[in-house]
Amino acid sequence: MKIDEVPQDKGYLVKGRISDLSYAVGNDGKYISRQSQGWAPKNEAMSLAWDVVYERAENARNLVLAGILSPVAFYMELNIMDVHILSSYTGISKWKVKRHLKMKNFLKMKPEVLSRYAEAFKMAPCELSDVNKIREVKIGHEN
Repeated sequence: MKIDEVPQDKGYLVKGRISDLSYAVGNDGKYISRQSQGWAPKNEAMSLAWDVVYERAENARNLVLAGILSPVAFYMELNIMDVHILSSYTGISKWKVKRHLKMKNFLKMKPEVLSRYAEAFKMAPCELSDVNKIREVKIGHEN
């Protein structure tokens, strides 16, 4: 690919915020690096992947609002984590994380444990325990 053929299709990769490093052949025949703003097929694949994430988060939100799952389950989906990843971020065993995904166990959680989850999600513990805030969380593409 020549330097002027590096794809610049705007999408998820935004110049200045996020870009992709590509290699192209320069005028002297040597490879050089060039930032790309995206490539339409890659942007479409990323859009489809994010649709799956948003769908899973929306399902988790509905189950939290129904009182079945805890806010931990919602924010875990929204942050593209699973039990294993959340366990390693919080230092809480996987079986306890699984327990805390249920609302009845979440309500009995000690404040220091809640703080560890909140820290993993980069939020305050009071925000994590506020179920009404989950109603207001905007899920979807920014564009």
